[in-house]
Parts: sequence; C-alpha cells; structure tokens
Amino acid sequence: MSTELNTQIFDQPLQIGRHEFRSRLIVGTGKYSSYERMRECLQASGAEVVTVAVRRERLVDDQGRNILDFIDLDRYTILPNTAGCFSAEDAVRVARLGREILEGLGNPGAGWVKLEVLGDKKTLLPDPIATLEATKELVRDGFEVLCYTTDDPVTARRLKEAGATSVMPAGSPIGSGQGILNPNNIRICLEYLKEGDPDYPVIVDAGVGTASDVAIAMELGCDGVLLNTGIAAAKDPLAMAHAMRYACLAGRLAYLAGRIPKKLYATASSPEEGTIG
Repeated sequence: MSTELNTQIFDQPLQIGRHEFRSRLIVGTGKYSSYERMRECLQASGAEVVTVAVRRERLVDDQGRNILDFIDLDRYTILPNTAGCFSAEDAVRVARLGREILEGLGNPGAGWVKLEVLGDKKTLLPDPIATLEATKELVRDGFEVLCYTTDDPVTARRLKEAGATSVMPAGSPIGSGQGILNPNNIRICLEYLKEGDPDYPVIVDAGVGTASDVAIAMELGCDGVLLNTGIAAAKDPLAMAHAMRYACLAGRLAYLAGRIPKKLYATASSPEEGTIG
C-alpha cells in the first residue's frame, strides 16, 4: 500500500474521457477457473476498471451464476467490451446491449465501451475498416469509445480523428503472451496520438504475458495497460495479479523519472577527480 501511495507524489490520475483513476492497469474477467478466483485476482491487481464481455451468453456460467454478482460494483467501474464481434454492425449492437445492462445496474461504465471488431478467428487481429466504421457510429450514438487496434500508427491516428476517446494498440496478438513485439510502432503511435494533445490516453491492449511486458509498455510512455490472459492463464494467477500491479507502477514511475541515455561505452559511476564534500 505504501508503494501505491508514494507514486501519487509523482503522478497524476489517469483520465479517460469523463473517468478518472489512480490505477493504470485495466484487467479482464475471462478465462478464470472460477468466479471466486477471478474476484481474488481483481482485488490483487489493484485495478479500478474491469472489462466484461457483455454478450448475454457470456455473462452466465455453466452453473447459471452471473459474473456480475462476483464483481463489486461499488469498487470497480465496468468497461463493457464487444469481444467476439466480427462486423461493425454486431459490435454496435453489443455495445448498446452493454450500455443497457449497466444503466440498469447504475454502474458508471454505462456510457463507454471497449470496441473490438475482429478480422478473423485464427489471428484475432482487428479489422481496421470495420473498427473505424463502428467507432464513427458509436461516437454518433454518444459513446466514449476505447478502440482495440493494431500497432499501425496511421490507423491509430484515423481512429482518434473519428472521435475515439482512447486508442489501444496491441502489443501482440490477443492471448499470445508475446509482449511488446514492435516497440518502435508503439512509440510512433504515441507520437501521432499525443501531438498537440499530450494528455490523450494511449493504452496497450493484448499480448501481455508477464510483468516485464507491462513495465516495458509503461516505460515507453503508454498511459495504461489492459490485459486478461496474462493473469488468468498463469500457473499462479493470484501471484501474477500482484506482479502485474507492481510492474505497472514501476514502469510508470520509471517513465516519469526519465531513464539515462544508452551509450556504447562505459561511464564510471564514481567521480574520477575531486572529493564529495
């Protein structure tokens, strides 16, 4: 807890649209062995935002239990997502369904959505054209849209121009655990998206496998990391949830501190001349 409090001396809250959070880690709710384990890991992660796939068939397990009964709605803001959608029309429909469900619960997540429009089932890569189309439609409908996309800077810029509240480039394919495959593209996305708008939130979404992946994303200057499988499919999900939490804090603080420049040759850490006094 003391580590979490100390970071507030150096940092500002994460602002995403009308929402404000201290934690910069966003976690998913899928793939856990049980809802009870999911609840433990959500708490250990320190996250304040959790994503939930809002298709009705995904809200209830094989025992007939509703996932929303295992999420403290006073503690977490739910970010509904359109996981499993392969067309703009389907994604828009599911987003509206999520808004309807959360409005009924009185959760502040009712007005935003994590938009996923996938291109094919093998790679689960986003369809850039359909994603752009769905973004425009949802923005017209009053949503704050957080767009899952590739790490292509041009696509990222077009999504922002279409009104996306946040653009979320993938570190690597969903669930692959490969980490940040192309840090240079992430850097360019950050440059394009933050040009003239330094507070625009850029969040790495997908592909994170372990704590160092989170730290790398944050050290690049990303405003947050969204992950699910990296915790849920770990050998010890609870321990990994703790690890992801502190990696996010460490990476963010390292970015704010400013790393030393990389040099080809050594530089002595002790002074060669004079004395300290």
